[in-house]
Amino acid sequence: MPVGLVVMKWDDRVGTEILVKYPEEIVITDKTLMQVYSTHEYSGESGMISLMVGSLNIASYYTGPDKSYYILLLLNIDDDPDNYEGGLIDASRTILQNLEDGAYKQLVPSLFRRLSIYPSLNEEQQLAITYQDEVKRLIIKRLRDEGVVSKSELMIWLKDRYRHGFVDLEGVIVELIKRDIVKEASVKGVPSELIFLTNDLLVMRVPATLLYKSPSDKGLPSQLNDDYLTESKKYFTNYYPSEDDNLRILKIISDPQSYEVLRLLRTAIVTKNDLEKLKKKGVEDIDDVLKLLWENQMILVFRDDRNNEYYALLSDFIIKLIFPKYLLNIIKSEYEKKSKAEQVLIEYLNILENTYLGLKSTKKSKK
Repeated sequence: MPVGLVVMKWDDRVGTEILVKYPEEIVITDKTLMQVYSTHEYSGESGMISLMVGSLNIASYYTGPDKSYYILLLLNIDDDPDNYEGGLIDASRTILQNLEDGAYKQLVPSLFRRLSIYPSLNEEQQLAITYQDEVKRLIIKRLRDEGVVSKSELMIWLKDRYRHGFVDLEGVIVELIKRDIVKEASVKGVPSELIFLTNDLLVMRVPATLLYKSPSDKGLPSQLNDDYLTESKKYFTNYYPSEDDNLRILKIISDPQSYEVLRLLRTAIVTKNDLEKLKKKGVEDIDDVLKLLWENQMILVFRDDRNNEYYALLSDFIIKLIFPKYLLNIIKSEYEKKSKAEQVLIEYLNILENTYLGLKSTKKSKK
């Protein structure tokens, strides 16, 4: 488990400068900071390095010469720094987006908590963090329209579209490959590497079906059953997915405390006492989480005759990979218009075929 997070900047006059660290009591020497700076300076490019300095195991992300920020994650001796690379990239971008008036400093504790559990996140949480990222979302949307884009063209396009900070395209692509969303490949006769969309994401609210089948079996007093079913039907009768709504819910899923509450509410309708037990799992701000879920229309609160409160999930949420069959029509259209080289489209069909066969094989083995 990580033991601390440090945000450092290089200043030509004073050298390395710690801007913020969490927890405050962690100690890291100027000599160690210089070693981190020197190691990054050797390559001169943005990206992550890992190094051992005495008993310190450090994963450090450099944002590049434009901003010259260094985000250092201090790890235990047995931790594998590579497991935190994607999390560090996301944290770095969040910090750079909140530089004005030092707003990022207040975010460091929550960034550290998310980084601490990053390697143990389940697929749903990992995909939520992936789709929340603006750069990754831009790439996915572009590939939905075209299917395949050269890496060099993608870099130029992103610099024009994304004006909020640095773009480490290599790191972003590596993360999208890890999530099975894209594949990188070269094609004979094409000078640049190509990025192919292999899986799309389904992102939307869904009814809490486990609770809906029998609310009273899941903890709700039977006299309140009809109220729950009526409210749920009313909500989904008027529900229509939107990007803004999806992003608000994904923020909840990617927050460790909110996700623990959501996991419980998916399986049962509970009282405040039940929720208080989640403090043992690190949920310190129960009231804040409930307020967030209420404001985003994810929960309902019922009272029985004795004024006991029951918290029930109004809407669940799904984010998962789906095979993009629609891309076959895009490939057909690009072939007819000759907008992409024939050898590129043939390679793409091969990649999609392998992806589809792999998905079928995985489903069979699960059964």
